[in-house]
Amino acid sequence: MTPHAWLQTAHDLHTRQQPFALVTVLRVAAPTSAKAGDKAVVTADGQIHGWIGGGCAQPAVIKTVRAALADGQARSIRISPAQETQEQQLADVLEFGMACHSGGTLELFIDPVLPLASLTVLGDSPVARALCDLAPRVGFAVQLVAQGARAEDFPAASRVLAQDDAQLLGRELAPGGWAVVATQGRRDLQGLKAALALQPRRTWFVASARKGAVLKESLITSGEDAARVNAIVAPAGAAIGPQTPEEIALSVLAAVVAARRAEVNDAVPAKSCCGGKKAAAPSEVVTASKLEEAKVKPVAPLAGTLPTSSSCCGS
Repeated sequence: MTPHAWLQTAHDLHTRQQPFALVTVLRVAAPTSAKAGDKAVVTADGQIHGWIGGGCAQPAVIKTVRAALADGQARSIRISPAQETQEQQLADVLEFGMACHSGGTLELFIDPVLPLASLTVLGDSPVARALCDLAPRVGFAVQLVAQGARAEDFPAASRVLAQDDAQLLGRELAPGGWAVVATQGRRDLQGLKAALALQPRRTWFVASARKGAVLKESLITSGEDAARVNAIVAPAGAAIGPQTPEEIALSVLAAVVAARRAEVNDAVPAKSCCGGKKAAAPSEVVTASKLEEAKVKPVAPLAGTLPTSSSCCGS
């Protein structure tokens, strides 16, 4: 591979919305075949485009890349000589002990690059148009679906489909992502059915609660899965008192971002300074003198004094 050819590979993968990790050699202790600054693009199936070291380094890198692509979190790893293969977490570095002949040490940084989150907007209303303009600015790849839609009318959308037939969309688009139905009185029922055909993580419907309830009942009556229909959020959007189409689109997008971030945060285990176990406070005997002391009002803190944060394990 020619020098820096990994840049073209990264560009191609990103254009095709394929996940990968950029792996950079941070430090080396000779003898190693890699040097500090070497880079490679590594995919989940184990393809390595670039150079980050020989055969001993690659299995550890590929394993860590797969974990990073699964949760979206960057990682630092160290690959060092050992009598036998082992793996241990040392502070913020994951260390792999490898029984290799070279005897060198590598430290690498693994940075996952994930595809843009998919947002499907159904409808060609003013709110739908505003959503297509706003969503790409916060990291969404927007697919616009509306009967008779033209690509030139939605320049910020990555894809425009001119039919909202549910069966057609089920074949055309991959399931998943997020969906917003912003038909606003034009083919509402068709838009909702099309959204359900995409099996999104969550669906929002830009409508009043009353209208949403009526159309949900129609969907269930027509044979749609009741649980999936009832999961449709209507009215859509965060409670910011929006009035204009742009403000409504902003409130809906805020709700989508909140749901997306909650899903990401739930997938990443929270770290605790005491392993998730809060230290129990020592028991104390309450005496009459202490009850008297409790009646004394505390002195108010000085203005601008910052509150002291407590530790989960009692510091």
